[in-house]
Amino acid sequence: MIDFDAIPRSALPALLKRMPKAELHMHIEGSLEPEMIFRLAQRNGVPLKYASVEALRAAYAFTDLQSFLDIYYAGASVLLKEQDFFDMAFAYFEKAAADHVVHSELFFDPQTHTERGVPIEAVIVGLSHACRRAHQELGISATLILCFLRHLSEEQAFATLEQALPYRHQFVGVGLDSSERGHPPEKFARVFARCRELGLHVVAHAGEEGPPAYIRSALDVLKVERIDHGVRCVESPPLVQRLARERVPLTVCPLSNVKLCVFKSMAEHNLPALLDAGLVATVNSDDPAYFGGYVNDNFAAVFDALPQLGARQAWQLARNSFDASFADEAHKARWRAALDKTFDEAGQAAR
Repeated sequence: MIDFDAIPRSALPALLKRMPKAELHMHIEGSLEPEMIFRLAQRNGVPLKYASVEALRAAYAFTDLQSFLDIYYAGASVLLKEQDFFDMAFAYFEKAAADHVVHSELFFDPQTHTERGVPIEAVIVGLSHACRRAHQELGISATLILCFLRHLSEEQAFATLEQALPYRHQFVGVGLDSSERGHPPEKFARVFARCRELGLHVVAHAGEEGPPAYIRSALDVLKVERIDHGVRCVESPPLVQRLARERVPLTVCPLSNVKLCVFKSMAEHNLPALLDAGLVATVNSDDPAYFGGYVNDNFAAVFDALPQLGARQAWQLARNSFDASFADEAHKARWRAALDKTFDEAGQAAR
């Protein structure tokens, strides 16, 4: 048994950094740091409206999701070739390895690129190559989840799915992202039904800016296995009870929530309430280049701002990330054992 009470709060920062963890909500295009945007723009001859790295970074003052997406799509315009997607993803994996991420499920948005004339093959092959290299060189287990842009039509989502099917073996699931308000999950009922028929895992963003009703629709209509974000579920106690009862994971992104004004400050974040309600909440970075940090930065920020979170909650969040992943049970068991060992050693060292 792990003696969580023996682990002092002063030991938490180091423990949060070194504990093994999975990241389940990370948009790979959102890992494009300004320096890489400028480097790829120069390599590919893409003009940028920002004069410098500093000017671009200064533009990262968002008032809501849409204000972020406007810059996000502009940044993605530098991605044109297979090598670009590889370079972007492998740079993320190097940071993830330093954060002791042992498993990562990357979201990618093919429509952001195919609408610009980039072949879907370049997107998927480049990202898949990075996943393989990350496993070989960094020891990270990595998979891909193809996301449909919800501000586009379901017909366009179907077309994207058909384009991607020749590469079906290189992604494990589909998701739904982009502007939430005004685009309820049921808009994509038919394409998600088709994806389930194909044996793909299904997830969806819901309950970030959208209401709890969007979470219910994602569960009942799209039949998703995970809710991405989901923090507004607390507005509906029956929904919270259902999420806890059915063990539906929530991939929470604290820094993103504050940066996009879902919460005014980290001290107001409802992660403790989600855990207290027995929900399978996890901590993730969303779009780390834009929102102020990678997964360990998210852990550090939320634990620093919320003193009611301690060693037990840190362990639970990491454990939840493994439980909620689409990895096989053998890998999950190995990661859980490593997690327990890390916390057990921390408890013994504190005695």
